[in-house]
Amino acid sequence: MNIITKQLNISADSINLDRFGNAEDILFIDIETTGFTATSSSLYLIGCAYKDGLMFTCKQFFAEKTSEESRILEEFLSFASRFKILVHFNGNNFDVPYIQDKCEKYGLECHVSDMVGIDLYKRISPLKTFLKLPNVKQKTLEQYLHVTRRDTCSGKDLINVYHDYLNLFSVDALSRLITHNEEDLQGMIRICPMLSYSDLFTGKIVVSKVDMDRYVDNEGTQRCELVMKLKLPNPLPQETTSVDYGYYFKGEGDVGILKVPVFDCELKYFYANYRDYYYLPVEDEALHKSVASFVDRDHRVQATAATCYTKVHSLFLQQWEPLFLPLYKIDYHSQNLFLEITDERKKDREFFSEYASYVLNHISR
Repeated sequence: MNIITKQLNISADSINLDRFGNAEDILFIDIETTGFTATSSSLYLIGCAYKDGLMFTCKQFFAEKTSEESRILEEFLSFASRFKILVHFNGNNFDVPYIQDKCEKYGLECHVSDMVGIDLYKRISPLKTFLKLPNVKQKTLEQYLHVTRRDTCSGKDLINVYHDYLNLFSVDALSRLITHNEEDLQGMIRICPMLSYSDLFTGKIVVSKVDMDRYVDNEGTQRCELVMKLKLPNPLPQETTSVDYGYYFKGEGDVGILKVPVFDCELKYFYANYRDYYYLPVEDEALHKSVASFVDRDHRVQATAATCYTKVHSLFLQQWEPLFLPLYKIDYHSQNLFLEITDERKKDREFFSEYASYVLNHISR
């Protein structure tokens, strides 16, 4: 068995570990095996990384022979017992259950099951569409952040490399195995800032400035949009933009710009209790019976759900669920919902912050 310890060239201050918990309790982990199933393959390398002073340190437990599988497990478990939080990439589906199965085989207490697990893959996967990623593989995320690697092997390639090592004890083969695992760990640490994109949808967005912009589009139509300057929850690692049917977002660092269409038009507000209303065809609106009873019978009819409305000409913003009340629609059967930019809302910065978060969540889907 060989235990390799090396300091990584990654400043702990460059990674916001506080989002996971106490930095001293966090352990990153990545394993290398000769297959996907614990019962029919060998575990030959357990790599982990942790904050060590101002930097990160990598510790790797390497089986120089397949018979050393249980030894590297014991050594790793002993070392990992000081940590409380386990960070991995797709470890919920592979690393953790694989280690559990091997511990069961050797009768070892697997306390990693009791650690708080943080799967970066699971947390970053919902960002695929928003960031326009082709997939959510770790190397793809590293490339998105311009993280470079010396290693060019895949996990599958390493199986043959390990067999070469077992047969020849090749120094080159050992170097390739250790380097791949080390760079997997480094990449895992370096992609943690991508969780700042998740914070756009789960953290607190603060609108610091609001402007109304009127312009003429390419077809000569008068348009209006709301331009909001945002203070983002955490700095983004890379500038990102998103455009979705007239909705535009750009984020750089901890500052964002969100542009949303404003509709200057007439819409309808529908009363719920239509049986208490009359519809006035000439006026094209509904009045409560306590008032409309004074209207000539020839100029009023019992309102229906589709005719029980009043019309309002104002400035409106779109919404996709009935979140902001009152609701406005084009007609009764319309699926498009709107909210009015009232004079009160124009002065309400909290409203704009809530609406900005709402729009960001919508365009991220």
